[in-house]
Amino acid sequence: MKAATFIKPGEMRIEDQPKPKIQKPTDAIIKIVRASVCGSDLWWFRGISKRESGTPTGHEGIGIVESVGSEVTNVKPGDFVIAPFTHGCGHCAACKAGFDGNCLNRETGSINGYQAQYLRFINANWALVKIPGQPSDYSSEMLNSFVTLSDVMATGYHAAVTAEVKPGDTVAVMGDGAVGLCGVISAKLRGAKRIIAMSRHEDRQKLAKEFGATDIVPERGDEAVKHVMELTGSGVDAVLECVGTEQSVDTATKLVRPGAVIGRVGIPQKAEMNTNQLFYNNTGLRGGIASVTTYDREELLQAVLDGKINPGKVFTKQFTLDQIQEAYDAMDQRKAIKSLLVVDDQA
Repeated sequence: MKAATFIKPGEMRIEDQPKPKIQKPTDAIIKIVRASVCGSDLWWFRGISKRESGTPTGHEGIGIVESVGSEVTNVKPGDFVIAPFTHGCGHCAACKAGFDGNCLNRETGSINGYQAQYLRFINANWALVKIPGQPSDYSSEMLNSFVTLSDVMATGYHAAVTAEVKPGDTVAVMGDGAVGLCGVISAKLRGAKRIIAMSRHEDRQKLAKEFGATDIVPERGDEAVKHVMELTGSGVDAVLECVGTEQSVDTATKLVRPGAVIGRVGIPQKAEMNTNQLFYNNTGLRGGIASVTTYDREELLQAVLDGKINPGKVFTKQFTLDQIQEAYDAMDQRKAIKSLLVVDDQA
C-alpha cells in the first residue's frame, strides 16, 4: 500500500509499505478515505522536535472498516467511521471519566500512520465513531468536516470545555490555525456572547469571523493584552490557548479577569511555566489532550450532521496522497490553513 513516510526535516515521501493486519482481537483495519496534515506535524517537519527517519505519519482521518478482531462488536466491515487519534479503550479510569485522550490502554506509537491507504486501529470497539451511511451519501464539504472530528474540531472543543465556556461569556482564542478556528466554533457552540480571535493573518481573520468571532486582535504580547483590556474593561471570562508557545501561554494568563479559566490545548513548547500570575489572579488552568470519541458522540458529530457547524472550512487546499510533500509544504509556508488528503477519490 501507499504510505506517507517522514524522511528528514522538510522531506516527506510516499513509500510502498506492507498492508497492516489484525494483530490483536481489539484491532480493526480501516481503509482510509480522507486524511489530513495537522499543525502538530509541522513540529518535526520543521525540525523543532525529533522524529525517527522512516516512520509513518498522520493521525487524522475517516474511512471504511475493512476487517475487525474477534473482540470488536460495535463496528463491522463496511461501516463508515471517524478514526480519532486518541484510541480510547472505553473501560479504563481515564475513559470512564470522559478523558479518552489520556486512555491508560493505548499502545506507544498507535496514533501514527493515517496518511496511508490502510490503517491498523487499536481499541476499535469503543474508540471508533460510526457515521451514518457511506461516504457517497455526503458532499465533499461534509466529508471534510468529518475529518476534523478525528482531531482538530474535538481539540478546539476541548479547549472550550476545559475553559468552562458558558452562555453569555466573553472568550479570547489564542491561535488562528485549524485548532484555534475550531475553538472559535466551539465557543459559539457553547453560547459565548463575545469571541475575540487573536489573529494576524487576513484569511484566518475572515474565517474566524465566519465561524463566530466578534472581534479581531492582531497584536501579540503586551500590546495584545492592552487591546483586549480596552475591548473588555476587565479581561475575558475564558481563554482558549491553542498555540503552546511561551508567549501565547504568558499572554493568556494576562487576558483574564479574576477567577477565569484558561483551556490549554496548544502542545507545550517549553517545559517550565511561571504559575505565580495564576495564583494572584485566582486563574484556573486546565486542558490537555482532547477527548475525541467522547465529544464526537456527545455533541460534535450530530452538530455536523445537523449543519450547526462546518469545521471542514479549515481545509483551504486539497491534495492526493501522492502529493504529500506539497501538502506539508503548503502548511509550512502558510499557503494553506490546513491541508486535506484525498486518499480514496472513489468514496
